[in-house]
Amino acid sequence: MLYKKNQEKVLSDELFKQPTAEYRGTPFWSWNCKMTPEILEKQIEYLKEMGFGGFHMHSRDGMDNAYLSDEFMGLVRACVEKAKSEDMLAWLYDEDRWPSGAAGGLVTKDPVYRERKIVIAPAERIKIAEKYNHKTSATLPVIDYSNELPISEAVKQGVPYFIAAYDIVLDENGYLASYKKVRRNAKAVGTKWFVFCVTNNPSDWFNGYTYLDTLSKKAVKKFVELTHETYKAKVGDEFDKAVPAIFTDEPQYSSIIKLGNPTDKSICEFPWTPDFPATYKRCYGVDIVDHIPELIWDLPNSEISVDRYRFYDHICDRFTSAFSEEYGKWCRRNNIQFTGHMMCEHDLPAQTNKVGEAMRAYKHFGFPGIDMLCNEVELTTAKQTQSVVHQYGKEAMLSELYGVTNWDFDFRGHKFQGDWQAALGVTIRVPHLSWVSMKGTAKRDYPASLSYQSPWYKQYPYIEDHFARLNTALTRGNPDVSIGVIHPIESYWLYCGPGRTTSDARNQIQNDFTNLINWMLFAQLDFDYVSEALLPDACKKAGNPIAVGKMKYDTIVVPALRTIRRTTLERLYDFNAAGGKVLFLGPCPEYVDAEKSDDVRELYEKSTVIPFERLALINALEGDRKLEIRTSNGEYTDNYIYQMRKDGAYKWLFIANAKHYKLADVVRPKHLFIKIKGEYSPKLYDTISGEIKDISYRAEKGYTYIEFDAYLHDSFLIRLERSKIKSLAVAQTAYRQIASINYKTKVD
Repeated sequence: MLYKKNQEKVLSDELFKQPTAEYRGTPFWSWNCKMTPEILEKQIEYLKEMGFGGFHMHSRDGMDNAYLSDEFMGLVRACVEKAKSEDMLAWLYDEDRWPSGAAGGLVTKDPVYRERKIVIAPAERIKIAEKYNHKTSATLPVIDYSNELPISEAVKQGVPYFIAAYDIVLDENGYLASYKKVRRNAKAVGTKWFVFCVTNNPSDWFNGYTYLDTLSKKAVKKFVELTHETYKAKVGDEFDKAVPAIFTDEPQYSSIIKLGNPTDKSICEFPWTPDFPATYKRCYGVDIVDHIPELIWDLPNSEISVDRYRFYDHICDRFTSAFSEEYGKWCRRNNIQFTGHMMCEHDLPAQTNKVGEAMRAYKHFGFPGIDMLCNEVELTTAKQTQSVVHQYGKEAMLSELYGVTNWDFDFRGHKFQGDWQAALGVTIRVPHLSWVSMKGTAKRDYPASLSYQSPWYKQYPYIEDHFARLNTALTRGNPDVSIGVIHPIESYWLYCGPGRTTSDARNQIQNDFTNLINWMLFAQLDFDYVSEALLPDACKKAGNPIAVGKMKYDTIVVPALRTIRRTTLERLYDFNAAGGKVLFLGPCPEYVDAEKSDDVRELYEKSTVIPFERLALINALEGDRKLEIRTSNGEYTDNYIYQMRKDGAYKWLFIANAKHYKLADVVRPKHLFIKIKGEYSPKLYDTISGEIKDISYRAEKGYTYIEFDAYLHDSFLIRLERSKIKSLAVAQTAYRQIASINYKTKVD
């Protein structure tokens, strides 16, 4: 348990004012040179001086100590001991650089464990070559099978092996008129295409080897054996003490490459593992090899391919069960939290291309996390993760943030990024990046360095104290959310064909996905996503409200899905029959489990149906509203989001800005009018100064009203307590200087 102090009945004033290490940031500490215990121990003191509560020991480019060697592990142990002496936490990192899985090539020395994919190419591209050329022109060969081996031997040696050949006939619009599997040397009526399984080429990034086969439980278990067991042997006695968690970074499967135009003669690629056809057949009773062309081309008349849908679903399941589930099991057995983040979490195409569906993986994490680079605002990335944190009762949510922001990213940016992410559940901040050294190429490793190399490092507690105080409140209690939204990614998979025939449909689903979260969050209508794959486990039987894991929802939104799972449909029928509110946006889904069906129609006609429009959505959800924020002209604000939590006799409300400002240097406040459902006596917990203040309010007719001025980078933590006192007037105090940041920069 990370937040052991949260077992106290109420948040103490002392803890709020002086938060301890577990509530503080724990940066990526870039091990990027020849290191000694003395160097590292001194730098831990610098990190503490900055207000951090710990550090992630992160191997990066330039490290001159052999990864996972006795010397390396000795440094890890020395840092754990130093952390203990400084009342800090030492967080582990599971890889030599990233992405996690290969153990710096130690696992993938053995070809059996190497990442694989299938390559689909026209017959004229399959000629003798020295190796697989993944970056080729239209005329170069892509596969060498001049010395073909039996499949079992090819897998052992990591060389290509033949899967199938197809005779492909397209109609005049580029749809599949017909296809069939044929013998390798058979003459084709249409165009002949070959499918081979290939192993990725060795890379310097993986120290001369390759990435891991993350679809293989055997490969992932080998990764855990070489990495996690080594850490356990050296510092396992400090698991759940000074060593709270181990961070995984961007696990993924091999990228998907589709055709732009259906008549193109370019190559396509899909993730694969040797036993994939066998497990697919066990799930669906069908040989996926018979239907591989449907992954690439669309069926006639835009008919939906059930095998395309099942392929994406099964790839996601294989990846999730092999990597996240196996990893999570080891961590639970060994009393250490599994944390970190997946690759490409932010939108539907990115998830489909690298992980399938990110939410499935988070179920197996102890502290699910996200990656927020380049000063981006990715509401969907955070909301997906927060939803699983809510539904599975996870203790914390992590974010790797501030990466790729450069030297001119100032404290305003640090606060802005941290604030909106805190409103969406982040409690463990992992600032990217604190260098041990800036020698050589290290100085170009995604600056700025959040450490002693930055002239403002001694002023950084101004930022860290703010977020640590915020975390003492937002890690307590339970989320107050009553709206669920069915996640649409499985509908997106239906249209993963050639760009010319399917991109418009994909883009529409992605645009709807983005619009929905913006419309709801910026109208202060908080919600959780519901993963259809996780729902049967999280909701055995639906009632009203519908219980999804630890959460209970009064309203479920179905956002223009093209297909819906039968297991989801059954629960929505039961929820609706019990009096629950089901809200359909747009047309009725025409497919169930990607097969044409009218089974949704009855529920659709019994439910509330609205067009996929912002105002219609906001009006339909008005009865679910817990908070509204308006400006002096009476309009809803368009930039504030919030989080509300129930904590015994209290509620915590945090309000933050989540939009960039073009004129960030203009100091001009907005006067805000806040209306909260329920009659409360509020107190402002000032996270900058540590003060706890009375604020003016009035409570009447079931609502509490607060108003105050807000500047661009302000955020507000308010404790709400049921009270018979209906109003309070507090004289408004002028803004005062909290801190003065002065430093000199010397340039030699």
